[in-house]
Amino acid sequence: MTKWIKWLLAIIGFAALYWWLTLEQPIKVSVISPELGTVEATVANTRAGTITACKRAKMSLPIGGQIEKIAVSEGQSVIKGQLLLALWNKDKQAKLLESKAILAASKKNKQRACIVANNSLKNANRQKSLLKQKLTSQENLDSAIAHSQADQASCEASTAEVAGKQAMVNTFRAIIEQTYLHAPFAGRVAEITGEVGEYTMPSPPGVPTPPAVDLLTDDCHFISAPIDEVDAAALSIGLPVRISLDAFRGEQISGTLRRIAPYVQDYEKQARTVTIEVDLNQHRDPHLLAGYSVDVQIILASKNQVLRLSSDLIINNEYVLVLNSDGIIEQRNVSLGLSNWQYSEITSGLGVSDKVISSIGLSGVKVGALAVVE
Repeated sequence: MTKWIKWLLAIIGFAALYWWLTLEQPIKVSVISPELGTVEATVANTRAGTITACKRAKMSLPIGGQIEKIAVSEGQSVIKGQLLLALWNKDKQAKLLESKAILAASKKNKQRACIVANNSLKNANRQKSLLKQKLTSQENLDSAIAHSQADQASCEASTAEVAGKQAMVNTFRAIIEQTYLHAPFAGRVAEITGEVGEYTMPSPPGVPTPPAVDLLTDDCHFISAPIDEVDAAALSIGLPVRISLDAFRGEQISGTLRRIAPYVQDYEKQARTVTIEVDLNQHRDPHLLAGYSVDVQIILASKNQVLRLSSDLIINNEYVLVLNSDGIIEQRNVSLGLSNWQYSEITSGLGVSDKVISSIGLSGVKVGALAVVE
């Protein structure tokens, strides 16, 4: 009898051991509870945007020639109209002096011709008076009138010649002006191509060449960025924009959407995008540099103090996995309001006391599994 009791106890022990070994062990999971906070509906750029100077001119002279003077240096601030670069132009200056001399001679010829014309007109009037008094003949009067008209024509021709010579002087002045490069606006010189004594020439059609002077504003910038075509319909001018730059990590600048391109960029092997432009509401100090990469978030709508949850925990935008009071993972359907890549507004289905599984990618995490909080 004792032997059978021992065997019975052994069987019970093996059965208990088997049950314990085959018993489902709870998995360790991480949980998070919904919280009250701000949720925004946003649109972000698909590729990095760019800080762009409000004004930028890559300037070249309209004619070729030898550089005689470079009046500025790279990095220098200039005012509007300041001389930047000049070509050798002594031959053109000589032509201008020659044309001025010819103009002066033409003015004297005009003066002489008009004096003669005025005198001839007086003589013709005198002959008319004498003819009335029968002190001269009709033939003398006709001759005086003819001479007066001829001299008047000479005066008018001289006047036209003076205008032509003046136009020639203006032409040479314009040619000389082409040998000088002036700043079209106040800004900073970014780059100068060429040295004194070197030959510079404008770009021929279809052959891009470096500009003689690259000038840009350093105290006025805007942002240009591409937005996916599917998001373009939701945009409107004046929406607030949140701006972040790789050059200033952790800092954000506010801006305002100022322009939406009226067409879609269609580049081969690239997603179709719409270019937007954003004005900066404040200018960072030290000054921004044109060409900085930038990311933008256009805020379509915003709500404060609403129940929110990390967007990546919401599966298929329909449900979340919740650890209930019995330690069992269950599926909980939720309704969403505003949403972005970071947070989603929870309008129903969850409360601040619910424990949402945050380690949803962990092996074994499924509906009905036994779990404990790690």
